[in-house]
Amino acid sequence: MRAMILAAGRGERMRPLTDHTPKPLLAVGGRPLIEHHLLRLEAAGYRDIVINLAHLGEQIRTRLGDGSGWGLRIRYSLEQTALETGGGIFQALPLLGEDPFLVINGDVWSDHPLTPPVLAADDLAHLILVDNPPHHPEGDFPLRNGRIPATGEPRFTFAGIGWYRPALFADCRPGRFPLAPLLRAAMVHGRVGGERHAGLWYDVGTVERLRALDDRLGHPPQDWPPPLDTG
Repeated sequence: MRAMILAAGRGERMRPLTDHTPKPLLAVGGRPLIEHHLLRLEAAGYRDIVINLAHLGEQIRTRLGDGSGWGLRIRYSLEQTALETGGGIFQALPLLGEDPFLVINGDVWSDHPLTPPVLAADDLAHLILVDNPPHHPEGDFPLRNGRIPATGEPRFTFAGIGWYRPALFADCRPGRFPLAPLLRAAMVHGRVGGERHAGLWYDVGTVERLRALDDRLGHPPQDWPPPLDTG
């Protein structure tokens, strides 16, 4: 299974840090955010990775290269201007193949193992949900018995981790568009599964949350999982 890391965003709320450094290269726990993703993806058995690039994207490509340093093969999807989540994935589909693939936001951190789920035959997506953080108390989607319906309560927060079939994008056209409307349309037809992740998850959307995660990783508690073996 292939995976895509979304890394094209501008990171407006992280300025001035992101004026000169793309958000996925901001460091937490001694390494850039995006390298945490690469380590977990490799440990989960992924080998082919696609990364979309826009704002200061050449810095990311220079840092990561072809991915061989992590035992991976990295290819890049270049965007002249950021295409949002839906448009970015759609442009990268030729690199992602015909099978279901994982997409993970470049500005989140989680201890989710990224183990591929078994998608139901008719499902177009499988999403990871987490408990609502203080900055997003209303949540995004409900969850009932492994299914994500279009409406209902309580709602959980989408973790920015999901597996998708290319067919989810069948009616799309090139350009800038969000992912959420596609998911909601699939939910109406009962074609989205999901699960709640009760472990650690951080949305690194502000300087304060970046510092909080860096402090957590830099000062692990007694029950913190051992670091992944980087070889």
